[in-house]
Formats: sequence, C-alpha cells, structure tokens
Amino acid sequence: MVWAHAYLVKSVPAQRALLFRAPAKIQLWFNERLEPRYSSLIVSDSQGNRVDSGTAEVGDDDPKRLSVAVKPLPPGRYIIRYRVLSVDGHIVQDQFPFTVKQ
Repeated sequence: MVWAHAYLVKSVPAQRALLFRAPAKIQLWFNERLEPRYSSLIVSDSQGNRVDSGTAEVGDDDPKRLSVAVKPLPPGRYIIRYRVLSVDGHIVQDQFPFTVKQ
C-alpha cells in the first residue's frame, strides 16, 4: 500500500487517552517530514479555549515530530487539532480527544 500524504503514526498522549496526570507537552509523529511553516497544532478545552503555548514546533532533531507545550491542565476533556503539510505537498488535518481524570 502506498500512502499519498502524511499520516499520524503516534501521539503522546494517545488518541482518546485517559490520563491521571496532565501532560506538559503534546507530541505527534508522522510518517513523512513536515513543512514547519505550514504545520499547526492547537489544544483546546471543552469550551473551545486554547490551552497550548501557541508555538507548535517541528523537531529539529526529528522533522516528522510536531509538538507544543500546554499550560497546567485541570481535569477535563481536551481536543488536539492538527494541520500539517508534508514534504510531498499534501495537507492533512484531523482532531482527537484526550481526558485528564481527577
């Protein structure tokens, strides 16, 4: 099978994860190198308020990793939204939730 665009390989936290401790950083790994200027990662709470630092970065040491720091997260449900442009020129966007337990 040949993929025509970047796809999400792994994420920390995982999709639909139930966490007992909030992460300090959200990290996504893709199967292809990403174009930093055209890749974004937003984390929001259940009311739609952004809880990330606003500065998502493609890794210097790993151009397939996109990450962003998040503020201290209280218990609740959060949505990770990403939009990436891979080096093959295709844009991929998606979202998934994770939950921080009490």
